[in-house]
Amino acid sequence: HDQVVLRAIDWPNDRRDSARFFEALNSIAGEFGPADEIVVGVGPGSYAGTRIAISAAIGLQFAWKSALTGFPSICALNVSDSDFWVIGDARRESFFAARVRERIFVEGPLLCTRQEMETRLTAMDSRTALYSSEELGLSTAVSIAFPSAINLGKMAAAKSPGAVVIPLQPMYLREPHITEAKPKTLRTQNR
Repeated sequence: HDQVVLRAIDWPNDRRDSARFFEALNSIAGEFGPADEIVVGVGPGSYAGTRIAISAAIGLQFAWKSALTGFPSICALNVSDSDFWVIGDARRESFFAARVRERIFVEGPLLCTRQEMETRLTAMDSRTALYSSEELGLSTAVSIAFPSAINLGKMAAAKSPGAVVIPLQPMYLREPHITEAKPKTLRTQNR
């Protein structure tokens, strides 16, 4: 079977309800059966959404004995430009910028403050397209675009050199911030 089936199901992205994602996976599995290869975007993106997608892909890989490939999500933006910058809100009052050429990271992602991002945008070549998946409120116009599952599939089918190594991990923009619990002291009761 040298047939490649690429299919995307659109549903509203609701951060409070990930069940629709699993309903879509169930629908695809029911229609096509187990996949020979599973392709997943590893971010940067929604912290929970990226972790859910990677976890589901790893679970299906084990259940179906499928090949598993990951790519940076923003390399799969649904745009026709072959050379572009992606900028986004990195939370904690910071932004990220990454340059993508032929669906491969060639620079970044770089973290910067709002002022640093404004300075970077001013210095960029005005002929290079700028994309974001959300409104950022910056002084430079940025077009809205989203990663495409179809583009991820095409990248995998073409054996794009931008694949992420296994085991897949979410592409974090900074080290995870974990607060350790304070040690509990045992209280003795006087009786």
